[in-house]
Amino acid sequence: MKYAPLDFSGIVTYPIGERNNKVSVANDFAAPVEAGMSVAGLLAALPKQLGSQSLLKVIDAIVAAREKGKPVVMAMGGHVIKCGLQPVLKSLIEADVVTAVALNGAGSIHDFEIALIGATSEDVGAVLHAGTFGMAEETGAQINAALKSGVAAGLGHGESLGRMILDRELPFREQSLMAVCVRRGIPVTVHVAIGTDITHQHPSADGAVLGAASYTDFKILTSVVSQLGDGGVYLNVGSAVLLPEVFLKALSIAQNLGHHVDHFTTANFDMQQHYRPLVNVVKRPTSGESRGYTVTGHHEIMIPLLAAGILDKIKSG
Repeated sequence: MKYAPLDFSGIVTYPIGERNNKVSVANDFAAPVEAGMSVAGLLAALPKQLGSQSLLKVIDAIVAAREKGKPVVMAMGGHVIKCGLQPVLKSLIEADVVTAVALNGAGSIHDFEIALIGATSEDVGAVLHAGTFGMAEETGAQINAALKSGVAAGLGHGESLGRMILDRELPFREQSLMAVCVRRGIPVTVHVAIGTDITHQHPSADGAVLGAASYTDFKILTSVVSQLGDGGVYLNVGSAVLLPEVFLKALSIAQNLGHHVDHFTTANFDMQQHYRPLVNVVKRPTSGESRGYTVTGHHEIMIPLLAAGILDKIKSG
């Protein structure tokens, strides 16, 4: 079948003044950026669009949670820790903003190594084929020994390592996130999948100990999650699979036990938005009267900006 060109002469148009627009100079444009601006000034100058508004709403939710005495949970993957953000996170803990921390196994290992030698993150590609990747003696032996002692004392994974760092007075303990959590008396939980972490490669590893330590921490995190309703905030930062899955199960258990967790805020901070954080943190848990946000960007930029915005808003309020 052949088609003749369609005649466009009858197309109907309308005046642009009658159109509804999503963006306007009056309401949505950024303000000029000037030298010496305060954090509050910079954030106020952001365009009232998309990611900037998500960031500002998360800041508002966190400050409101602090005022109401509700939990603010920071759940983080290992990359966040090895980026050197502990001083930033420490400032939020010491300001009574972050009230609980959850890590995956990699995060706890990077944090321990920083406390021990002030450095972490080996070049995997350079040593993998030599069979030495992850085989640093002190990392495996000391972490596994701390977990064994901690489990015997009824402690979870995170508190076991945090207490060991403090008790042994490791040289860079002031830079340890787990240590500052233990010192401040807030939950620090570590959630592992056996076989994913370098300490599981060592002969000192004990699967029963790993399971017991992480299971205790799962129960602790579930207790925190049960209190998120009516104003709490849960942030997933840089964990694409494990921690979003842990959060979803913790939330399910909390609801099953009669804790009505609703009217809270979640957010996923990452360099790219993955399926599980979007579904298990941002969307499914907030399907009631809660709100979920996504903020995309490098952790080493976005987390200091988030922290600065929170602390500046607290100070100005």
